[in-house]
Amino acid sequence: MATDRDEKQRQQQELEEIRRSFAEMGARMGSLFEPMELEDEPEPAQQRALPAPPVAAPTRPRWWAGALALLFLAGAAFGWILPRGGGGPDTPAPTQPSATTVAKAATPSTKAAPPRTVTSVPESCVDAAELADEVISRLDRGIRDQRLFLDLRDYTVASQACRREASP
Repeated sequence: MATDRDEKQRQQQELEEIRRSFAEMGARMGSLFEPMELEDEPEPAQQRALPAPPVAAPTRPRWWAGALALLFLAGAAFGWILPRGGGGPDTPAPTQPSATTVAKAATPSTKAAPPRTVTSVPESCVDAAELADEVISRLDRGIRDQRLFLDLRDYTVASQACRREASP
């Protein structure tokens, strides 16, 4: 019991010493939360008046933005209209067809039209694209189970077949 009382007393003494040291430090430094008081502070009547706020930089008139928008629209309109005009000096003057050109035009042409290129895609490539869409859809939805594994395997096989068929 005596040790508990002695321990409490020792803690009290340490606490008092700490408080005293803080009080001395505070008296020496002053408060850090309040502004410092000047010793020779002038009276309120003697204080200078605050200077006038600086004049703001001149701003552009509001019509400036409207003029820029109108200029942009006019440029866009001219850019759209001028190339379509076709009345410039580069345009050849319309001519009357001569008799020989009319006769040539009347005879049917013996030249056949060039063959039209038809693009075709191997069926395995179409299957590979569909399976790829399905795999991506499952991954997006967070479905990572046996179905994803099977679709991914089928896609791998189909894409390899597509590469084989598409290569020359």
